Amino acid sequence: MRVLLRTGLARSSYAVLACRKHAFTTFSAAARKPSRGNPFARTGSKHNASPHLHRPGDHVASGALRHGPPKQQDAMKTYGVFRNLVLGRYDLMMNTSQSWAAKQDEYKGFGVNSKLDLQREVKLFRLSIEKACDLAGEKNAISKNDNPLFWSLRNAFVEGDISGLADEMVFAFQNFLMRSKFPKNIAATHRKIADFRFPYEWFPATRAMQRTIHLHVGPTNSGKTYNALKALENAKSGIYAGPLRLLAHEVYTRFLAKGKKCALVTGEEQRIPENEDNYFRSCTVEMTPLNHPVDVAVIDEIQMIGDSERGWAWTQAFLGVQAKEVHLCGEERAVELIQSLCATIGDECVVTRYNRLSPLETMTESLGGTFENLQKGDAVVTFSRVGIHAIKKQIENATGRRCAMVYGSLPPETRAQQAALFNDPDNDYDFLVASDAIGMGLNLEIKRVIFEQTHKRTKSAYRQMSTSELKQIGGRAGRYRTARHATESGPGPNSKEGEATPPAKPGQPGLVTAMENSDLEIIKRAFAREPEPIKTAGIQPPPSVVERFSTYFPPNTPFSYIISRLRDIAQTSPRFHMCFLGEMLKIADLIQPYPMSVYDRCVFLNAPVALREPSGSQVLQAFARCVSRMEGGDLVDIPEVDLELLDIDEEHFRSRPGEYLRRLEALHKTITLYLWLSYRYSGVFCSQNLAFHVKELVEARIDAHLAKVSVSQAKRRARLEAIRKKASKSALQKERVLGNNTSIDGPQHELSGEWNEEGHEEPLFNGPEDLQPITRLERGPADTRSG
Repeated sequence: MRVLLRTGLARSSYAVLACRKHAFTTFSAAARKPSRGNPFARTGSKHNASPHLHRPGDHVASGALRHGPPKQQDAMKTYGVFRNLVLGRYDLMMNTSQSWAAKQDEYKGFGVNSKLDLQREVKLFRLSIEKACDLAGEKNAISKNDNPLFWSLRNAFVEGDISGLADEMVFAFQNFLMRSKFPKNIAATHRKIADFRFPYEWFPATRAMQRTIHLHVGPTNSGKTYNALKALENAKSGIYAGPLRLLAHEVYTRFLAKGKKCALVTGEEQRIPENEDNYFRSCTVEMTPLNHPVDVAVIDEIQMIGDSERGWAWTQAFLGVQAKEVHLCGEERAVELIQSLCATIGDECVVTRYNRLSPLETMTESLGGTFENLQKGDAVVTFSRVGIHAIKKQIENATGRRCAMVYGSLPPETRAQQAALFNDPDNDYDFLVASDAIGMGLNLEIKRVIFEQTHKRTKSAYRQMSTSELKQIGGRAGRYRTARHATESGPGPNSKEGEATPPAKPGQPGLVTAMENSDLEIIKRAFAREPEPIKTAGIQPPPSVVERFSTYFPPNTPFSYIISRLRDIAQTSPRFHMCFLGEMLKIADLIQPYPMSVYDRCVFLNAPVALREPSGSQVLQAFARCVSRMEGGDLVDIPEVDLELLDIDEEHFRSRPGEYLRRLEALHKTITLYLWLSYRYSGVFCSQNLAFHVKELVEARIDAHLAKVSVSQAKRRARLEAIRKKASKSALQKERVLGNNTSIDGPQHELSGEWNEEGHEEPLFNGPEDLQPITRLERGPADTRSG
């Protein structure tokens, strides 16, 4: 296959957009020049010795528990448990993965030149951890201002469990090693560079404009996005920016159907009208053009500006887009923050509130785990493509009636066909199974939304879905009057000033329930309360700031430490937060050995890298090697790309169908990353047409394989129950370690879908355990695209 692909297709001729100035998603129209050197390269260690660490006896914070009021005793006991956990993990790390034998070259970059020096620093930092935990227990000092070391360790544990805690301790120790390395004047310069209190000043051309911000807020199924898009349609030029490729493609298709020239711009695909200078742009939010003046811009799901990891993309689009009118669509809880930001930057803010077009209720009973209880017009929601196909078959087997499928990565024509089949009351497609993409505005006439589960995959475990997520998806119920039907005639006669729709009239409500009783209780609690207001907007420093900051560090300082340090000392105003770095630190460490500029390292930090895949790290390093050398990027010349899989017959995996699906998905993610990089380094990754062809081949095989996979319903239910127990056990463990307050002290997750998936949409599977219920492949042709 590799030889066939080498000669079978012409090289890419796709157009590439101009270089963007802000955030880590910067892309270039041509390949960058080779770097003259690598200031951050490091070599492997040949030493195997590890320092012997003396570990003092673990104890609860100083002072006996019998002293002090009950609340103080509880805090001392709770944080004493956390103290022991942290110290135990720290001792293990410093004897193994972070020992002198494993990391001596890296430690030398921090000025630690011998094993004895390291042992001394290890003991001193252990004392710092003890003091921080004691301060939390004795004084209940757990905020970032009062006890920054404890605050960072606690948040890392809540966010990422033990692995997140370990990563944070590595950075904290590196920061400790650098505590006295900089003179006061240099440290002051660092703080000046890291002054991010006024991120709106990063966009001077936009600040020179007088913009009007139209904020459309309301629940799902209220028509707010429809009205914003009408304003965009009536403009001479404009931009749509949404959270998913699915939504960007919907707007792109809509504008083309109306005879308007429009471009589709996502991280992995760009369709630019030929021989046209003036056209609309429909894009995913991180690709919003910031240097292109237009009349109207629409930014969808503005509440995601508060996301802990990716909120920077919405902040960048909101503060930077050069539009005379900016229409923001989202939830009521974003209003106060947006009004405050508008007042600061001098933009006029007009708020329009919307009401639901039909009532919404949670049911008192679940479906009892059986699909026989489904009714016509029901939609079952799950969070992976394997799950969607499995449930479709189970529904059809249990009911004898047809079931449509809708999810983000379906081809747009197929997705529209499936939605039309479900919406038509006069055929036998009575049911729908969908991903959480239905919460993002797809026009589906759903009577009941039924959650298969209420837990979603994180990087290390499973988490319970937030109130906002559950209400966003559940709010799609209410099939008798869709937003499109209601808003075509404009506001109703009973609308009040500032309201675009009247309150919902009594009638047939939309209903929300779950497959299992335990999940229904979670849904009921979510719908009985309002989500917390969005208090801060996420920001990420521009590459130019990172480049300047990095010049103050020794040549072989790990890049992961540099960006962590910048985050740690950053000054922000009360209305902004520094976004959590997530997998960026691991990506930085994986590409560390390859010489490249700081700018290029920043580009890689936000690439859609699949580190969960067994081959993900090797693929990333192979692509980094190509950028470092500025050559060798032909797809067939990169051995880490598993093109050989296309030569293997599906029958070879008959006894282990899950393995075939896993390898297909790994290859698909590899090609997605290749395409993403090809738009930033077109002179290096020059097999773009070939990559699109391979992507189509892989997607066809995935679809064909999913159509023939048979899944045991009993095994799937058992797996979902195991997920619930695992999530509950994790929550109880955190409660045992941290007490009753186990929430993140700061911004939360607000995103739907998966950011690192193509188009930010649903994954093929949530983890290896998602493939375990697959029992066999059915013989005979099947076509998932035909429904």
